[in-house]
Amino acid sequence: MNSTIIEKLKQIVGEENIKTDTADLYIYGSDSSVHSAPADVVLRPNTIEQVQEIMRIANAEKIPVVPRGAGSGMSGHAVPIDGGIVLDMKRMNRIIEIRPADMLAKVEPGVVDDDLNRALKPHGFMYPPLPASSRIATIGGEIANNASGIRSVKYGATRDSVLGVKVVLANGELVNLGANTRVEASGYQLDRLMIGSEGTLGIIVEATLKLVPIPKFRCIAIAKFNKLEEAGEAIADVISSGAQPSMLELMDNIAITAVNKTLNMGLPDVEAILMLEADGMVKEAVDFEIEKMKAICEKHNGFGIEMSYDAKERTRIFAGRKKLFAALSRYKDGYSCTSLADDMAVPYSKMAECANKIHEIAARNNVIMTAYGHCGSGCMHTKILFDPTKREQWEGAKRAVAETYDYVHSVGGTTSAEHGIALSKAPSWKKEKADSLDLLRAVKKAFDPNNILNPHKMQDAPDDWLKATKLRYPVEI
Repeated sequence: MNSTIIEKLKQIVGEENIKTDTADLYIYGSDSSVHSAPADVVLRPNTIEQVQEIMRIANAEKIPVVPRGAGSGMSGHAVPIDGGIVLDMKRMNRIIEIRPADMLAKVEPGVVDDDLNRALKPHGFMYPPLPASSRIATIGGEIANNASGIRSVKYGATRDSVLGVKVVLANGELVNLGANTRVEASGYQLDRLMIGSEGTLGIIVEATLKLVPIPKFRCIAIAKFNKLEEAGEAIADVISSGAQPSMLELMDNIAITAVNKTLNMGLPDVEAILMLEADGMVKEAVDFEIEKMKAICEKHNGFGIEMSYDAKERTRIFAGRKKLFAALSRYKDGYSCTSLADDMAVPYSKMAECANKIHEIAARNNVIMTAYGHCGSGCMHTKILFDPTKREQWEGAKRAVAETYDYVHSVGGTTSAEHGIALSKAPSWKKEKADSLDLLRAVKKAFDPNNILNPHKMQDAPDDWLKATKLRYPVEI
C-alpha cells in the first residue's frame, strides 16, 4: 500500500488510530484460530462517517478490508489473508439507547457483550445469546458470526435477537436494514443475511437488539454418567420430552480431566457430566422443569445429581465449563488445544453416537479430541489436542477434521453451529453446501463487486486450511 493512500487514511482516523509498524501488524494478523497473515495497515475508526470514508478509498483502490471485533473468532475470520486494511471496530463502543418499553437496545458494534448486560441489568432485561467469550466478545463480531452460547437452547442464537442493523457497504454507502419491531413481513430480510456473513457483505456499524426480561429464578443441576453414550441419550430424551432447559451442557472425561488438572475442581472421574439449568419468573415452574430433567437423567443412569438456586453455588458448579477451552491446553504436557473441527451440530438422536465417533476418529489419527458443548441446541464442540511442533501431528489433525465432518454430514448435521466458517472449516462446509455455492458467490458479488470485503473466506476460502495462511506455530508444513 503506497504512502499516499496511507496518508489519506491517517487523515480520516487520526495519527493515533492508524498502525503500520511490524509488531502491531503481527498482532492484528491473527485471531483465536491457528492462522496468521500480516495486514498492511490497521485502522481504528470512531464514527460511521469514518468507516464510510475508509470504504470509499478501499473500493476505489481495490484494497481488501477485514473488519475485526475482539479477535476471538476460532476459524480465521479476522485474519487478513490478502493483507490490506484490518478495521478494528472496538472504538465504536457506545450503547446508543436502551428502550425498556420496547424491549430493545441500540448499540455500536464495539460494545462488549458483558458490558451491555451490565447496563441492561438495572432495567430488568438481558441480551441472551451469551457466548463463552462474552467478557471480551463484541456485538459486531457476534452478529457477523451468528454467535450463540449456553442459553441458546431456550433463547436462540444471535440471529434470533437482532431486529435490525446499519451497514456500510463496500462502496461506502450506508443502509438501514430491519426494523424496530418484533415482526417485519415485507420484502427480502437483508438484515438476517448480514447475520453470519462474517464481514464478507458489509461493515456492521449499529445494531438494534431484542431484549428479554431477566428471570427471577435460576436453578442449575449437575448429573454424572459412567457412560458417555448414556449422557447423550439423556440429552435427546430431555429435549424430546418437552422440557424447556435454559442450559444443557455436556463435558466428557477429557474435559473433566483438563478442568481438574487446571482448576483443581474435584469433578468426578466419570465418562461424562451434564449441566442442566431451568429459569423463569415463577419458582414452581422452574422446580417442575428441573425435577423433570433430573428424572430423565436418572432414567439413563445419571447419578450424584446436585441442584442449587444459590448464585454463588451456580457459579461454582459452572466454573469448569466456563473455563474449559483454556483448561484443555493443560490436558497433556507439550500438547496445544486447537480450534479446527469445533462446533458441529447434529440431530439430537445422534448426540451419543457423535460423541463416541469423535473419540474413535481421534484414536485412529493419533490426536486427542474432546466432546462437549451446548448439546441442548444440538451443538457438539470438540477441540483437537496435539503437539503443534510436529508435522505428522498436523497431518493427523487434518485427517481427523475431514473424517469428523464427513460423519456429521452423513447423519444430517451441519459444519458450524455457532463459530462460523472463515478458513478452518471452509473445505468441509463447501462440501455441505456444494449445490448452493454459486448462489452464495452471486450474493457476494452483488454486495461487493470488487471482492474487497474479507476476501477468500467461506465459499471462496482455499481448499487446504493447512496452507491457507502461515500457522501460528513453529512448524513447516
